[in-house]
Amino acid sequence: MVTTLPRTPRMNAICERVIGTLRRELLDRILILNERHLTFALREYLIHYNGHRPHQSRQPLASGR
Repeated sequence: MVTTLPRTPRMNAICERVIGTLRRELLDRILILNERHLTFALREYLIHYNGHRPHQSRQPLASGR
């Protein structure tokens, strides 16, 4: 069992949301064969997820200065 840190009471809820997203969008759609395959699938999912949904803090627009 992993316990949450004292100053981060919302960490558990955030982790559960991430795990739920991974289950629905990735693990329910593919048969994982072994740990190496899981690692590869997670890496590809993260590239897809972050590449198609860029955040403003990661790729800010050029300011018109």
